[in-house]
Amino acid sequence: MRGLMLRRHFRGSSCCGSHECGHGPYVGRHFHHPRPSEEFSAGGFGVRRPLRFLAWKLGLDDRQVEELAAVLNDLKTERAQAAVDDRRSLAAFAAAIAGESFDEQAAKEAAAERTRSSERLQQAVVKALQRIHALLETEQRGRLAYLIRTGTLAL
Repeated sequence: MRGLMLRRHFRGSSCCGSHECGHGPYVGRHFHHPRPSEEFSAGGFGVRRPLRFLAWKLGLDDRQVEELAAVLNDLKTERAQAAVDDRRSLAAFAAAIAGESFDEQAAKEAAAERTRSSERLQQAVVKALQRIHALLETEQRGRLAYLIRTGTLAL
């Protein structure tokens, strides 16, 4: 589990399918897809404005949007740290195999750190979901659960 991710939807819409049409990310109830170069990759979301999308889909008030922004920012930070840890472990694996003999201890340490990093990220996701649960009302929780269940919001 690498955090929260929004999947693209509404492919093949009647609109032109790009931001160049001048409609922006929302047209009534129609949601445009960002081009791959516009994706918001930090935090694991697959759309450019995940906070705006969730605020719209869940009907959040200003206080909830502010709190959700803090939750998503914390999760984004944790995902960035996990990415750094992953690059470090890859470098350690490469160093373990580069020598005349395989450095099994270094490889085991790198693998263990990779596991710890993954566990920290999973704990951050659970904590984020707990914080989101606390700030949402019952109906909003139901809508969020629907987004998760249908794959619009993936964990």
